[in-house]
Amino acid sequence: MATKLTVLSNGSLRVEGEDIELVDAQGTPYGLGGRQRISICRCGLSKQKPFCDGSHKGHFEHDATAFDLPAPKPVV
Repeated sequence: MATKLTVLSNGSLRVEGEDIELVDAQGTPYGLGGRQRISICRCGLSKQKPFCDGSHKGHFEHDATAFDLPAPKPVV
């Protein structure tokens, strides 16, 4: 199964896959305990960042609707 990221309306970024690796700014991996699904905080309110702890409920609104990005600018 390929890794899948789902932007949830009014909530987190869900990451699903068989071999998820999440690393910090220094490249040190987080211990995910073999999980195949994690949720990443998008609101900034979680006390367990970068993971979602549900603190967003009632404090974060975003209607997650997909759209196309414009083509990247050419490298000069």
